[in-house]
Amino acid sequence: MSARARAAVVAALAVSALVLPAAAWAHASLLRTVPSASGVVNVPPARVALTYSEAVEPRFAIVSVTDAAGTQMTAGPPRRSPRDPETLLVPLKHLDQGWYLVYWRVVSVDGHPVRGAFTFAVGPNAGPAPEFAIPSISETAAKPDLVVARWIVLLSVMTAIGLFALRMLIARPLVRRVHGTSLRSLNVAFAAALGIALVATPVYTLMATADFALRSTFDVGDLVPLMRKSAFGRAFLDLELCLALLALACGIALWVDRPSRERRSVAELFSLAGALLATGAVVGVVGASGHAAQTSPAAAALAFDWVHVTAGSLWIGGLVGLLVLWWRLPEGRRIAGLVVCVPRFSNVALVSVLALIASGVAASLLHLPTFASLWETSYGKAILVKVALLLVALLLAAVNLLSTKPRLQAHRRRPELAPGAASLLRRLVAGEALLVGGAVLAAAVLTSLPPPAAALGKVGNADARLGPGPLAHSVVRNGYRIDVAVDPNRAAVPNEFSVRVTRNGKPVRGALVTTKLDMLDMEMGEQGYQLQETAPGVYSRTAPALVMVGHWGLTFQVVPPGRPPITVQIVDKANG
Repeated sequence: MSARARAAVVAALAVSALVLPAAAWAHASLLRTVPSASGVVNVPPARVALTYSEAVEPRFAIVSVTDAAGTQMTAGPPRRSPRDPETLLVPLKHLDQGWYLVYWRVVSVDGHPVRGAFTFAVGPNAGPAPEFAIPSISETAAKPDLVVARWIVLLSVMTAIGLFALRMLIARPLVRRVHGTSLRSLNVAFAAALGIALVATPVYTLMATADFALRSTFDVGDLVPLMRKSAFGRAFLDLELCLALLALACGIALWVDRPSRERRSVAELFSLAGALLATGAVVGVVGASGHAAQTSPAAAALAFDWVHVTAGSLWIGGLVGLLVLWWRLPEGRRIAGLVVCVPRFSNVALVSVLALIASGVAASLLHLPTFASLWETSYGKAILVKVALLLVALLLAAVNLLSTKPRLQAHRRRPELAPGAASLLRRLVAGEALLVGGAVLAAAVLTSLPPPAAALGKVGNADARLGPGPLAHSVVRNGYRIDVAVDPNRAAVPNEFSVRVTRNGKPVRGALVTTKLDMLDMEMGEQGYQLQETAPGVYSRTAPALVMVGHWGLTFQVVPPGRPPITVQIVDKANG
């Protein structure tokens, strides 16, 4: 395949690339409570039990129980149930008759904080539910300082891996073919990138742990014991350990390598194999510390992530390595040195880009529930930003492949072309490296955002998009008029779900009416309720079902007696 044809293939495939896989984590959702949400108990409970969809760390959990006056009624911190690791127990003081607000905040396995609230009453004469002042139940892990810290970790790790590959597998013949050259500058650049990664990884873990625990980052003495208390923290500390092993393995490989010899010795081969295995382990831990480890099927998601991070590392590290060589090679030998390295790197970069695109597309098929989620969610918009950056970087790469590389290779026949080609190469490679670095920043944002929920696929043909505020909508289908309403349509408070069913203006009695609620902004468990007929043709139920601020998919299913079911779907926005 010619260089022009290969560039065309790359450009065509890039249009369909949907970048680095970044998530399909299920977030910790509240499944059940004791006392039940909006329920009334006649005997004051000694504790509140909260059962989640996954085991959460009590040290990162905050559970507040307050009365109508705002008085704190908890008697101690949350602790894990000895019988069920997914249940938190919160001891209470003696509760008088009345209503109480339970506000909770936990951290999911993936490091995303989740909040919610509900009420319950102690009877038998609790009275009407008051208007509680509910704290904010909206929170994100995509905070600027955490995103920047995560970006530094990802960028330094990927750059170090790519620099090592360039030094050991691509630029090694430089010393033999161009007299008076050295690879020492690549060794230094690799050590610098790896050193930054070794420092940035624990710093980021400390910052994230402080955010989980709602403490200052400077409370190091209190935070260090907590760093391994979350799956997220353990993954990044494991990454730190693997980076240390990588430093040892690569240091040995660089120490025994003799690039002046064409054939590697047995010691060089063994040391190189050990370094490459350590590199593969680091890339694997990067995937395990991100979203891929919790994606189903996990094996496929982790494999796609491994390929994607490896390909991206070869690309960004190789670009940085070429800039280092351009800067450090003696001016009289710069052209000859670039002629050795650039064609070899171009071939590797082409394979890397193809692998990057293929793994990104494959992972996107796992992670994105609908194509429209690309522009309808913050997660999808971040993907589009990354795609745009990679497309521009690919355009610069295509110019290098089709123009700069041939001009460098022709320097012996037409030496007048070489200086201009080398200068253009430096500018294009610098721009390409900046763009790929920006794409890594977009990946850091992606891994900090909750992914689109699979439930988005259920509401692609929603009858209406409503909210915030009280919800009311009517549809006429199969001769029936269905009027649905949600009031007050607010998160973390009891909401009345009501469906009125009529036919020819007359109420339809004896229907089976259910409602299902799916969180659309993150992956959570589906809630479902059967509505009771409270008046002729009117079916309703009050429940604290909208547990979080955000977008919800509401599905109302009506089964009239002896008739096929009728479904009404609404995308609802609930505020606090």
